[in-house]
Amino acid sequence: MGERAAVLVSQQDMDKQQEYAAMLLALLSQKYTQPPRVFIRTFGCQANEADSERMAGQLLQCGFELTKDQEQAQLILFNTCAVREHAQDRVFGNVGRLKQRRQDDKNLRVGLCGCMPQQEHVAQTLREKYHFVDLVFGTHAVYRLPELLYRMYSTGRRVYEISQEDGKIVEGLPIQRDSGFKAFVPIMYGCDNFCSFCVVPLVRGRERSRDPRLILNEVRELVQAGYKEITLLGQNVNSYQSEGYDFTQLLRELDAIEGDFLLRFMTSHPKDCSIELLDTMAAGKHIARHLHLPVQCGNDEVLHAMNRKYTAQQYLDLASYARRVMPDISLTSDIIVGFPGESYEQFQDTLKLVEQVGFASLFTFIFSSRTGTAAAELEDPVARDEKVRWFKELTDMQDKLGAAQCAEKVGQTLRVLCEGQGKRLALAGRTQGNQVVEFDGPQDLIGQFVVVTITQANRWNLDARLKGE
Repeated sequence: MGERAAVLVSQQDMDKQQEYAAMLLALLSQKYTQPPRVFIRTFGCQANEADSERMAGQLLQCGFELTKDQEQAQLILFNTCAVREHAQDRVFGNVGRLKQRRQDDKNLRVGLCGCMPQQEHVAQTLREKYHFVDLVFGTHAVYRLPELLYRMYSTGRRVYEISQEDGKIVEGLPIQRDSGFKAFVPIMYGCDNFCSFCVVPLVRGRERSRDPRLILNEVRELVQAGYKEITLLGQNVNSYQSEGYDFTQLLRELDAIEGDFLLRFMTSHPKDCSIELLDTMAAGKHIARHLHLPVQCGNDEVLHAMNRKYTAQQYLDLASYARRVMPDISLTSDIIVGFPGESYEQFQDTLKLVEQVGFASLFTFIFSSRTGTAAAELEDPVARDEKVRWFKELTDMQDKLGAAQCAEKVGQTLRVLCEGQGKRLALAGRTQGNQVVEFDGPQDLIGQFVVVTITQANRWNLDARLKGE
């Protein structure tokens, strides 16, 4: 794939946003005796979480105070996902519940941003039916948040900023990270694959990659600051191309950074997943032995209709090679059940592939039609009740496979990043393979690597004890 030249937001535009931030800070200090509180609710993927962290950084700069209590907020922002209808419906439900409160509280402001409003029909619905929503903007306008808020607060009018143009790369935004030991680092934005079921290229634009030097500097700074897990983000990280670097070369140089940290990345596309990448993972000292490689379906005809550009056998060959060079690798995937025109016999090919690969876990979905995608125009003769039965077959199979993989871990000693409190035991963390482990121990272990011995396999996770106890 040829390299697409990235267009940066100009320094002049960034300076302009700094001016708006200063004006907004002064305006808010006149309107409020205390810093107004803002609540951000994030829906969807890690890319949305990374956007929310950048919005939070800008909001702090503008004089807001972050809160985790929606009831205490004077500004509520929903950062939205458009990949599936269920996520979209949840957003509309959450926003709708604020209508009465917005009418009763003249100081409250409600905003909706992210992928959903990038869709023209959604933006139109918001304009016509959600008059109490004060601010609407899309994925390409995150860096303009100070300007949009200033316009909203200074005029008292609703502000809509939806761009259908491809986005630019923004560098230098302040970031308020949710964690002090786990960090998301976007390395590229957008997507050029145009899978027939996927709305991402329509809402996040075409592929554009960040400068590798800036990525390397950001990761070095995070490691020096004590971050233990760094996840590289992109809609398809495998197609990263910038300044002569491809993803494998970038990953190799990031792995060479000195420090005690773990590198993860997502998401990978099978058509661009190379033997060289798998060899780099196998040789890496910081790269997690986990590969999320969405297969979507195990039938070649359906894969062709999805515009995935690989065959089931090519996928199986990749999975086989990954296991050969990394016997301890954890493979996870996404699967869509009931793609338009898919037959039960074709679905059986998916079950066979799942059994052959032996995934640690799956993200499974019944097909959700997205306006504007090619799949939305296809005939879909299979009833949803039938798709639900197929879906249960798949999840029942994966439950057994996942439980068997958990059982294999009993007795093993593993290094785990302690992430927080457990649901049953005192603490919880994740293995390199991204499996949840719970164990007892002091709270000051949170944010640290610990060595544990697996004592019990549960349906979805593992129990362990700290080594030496």
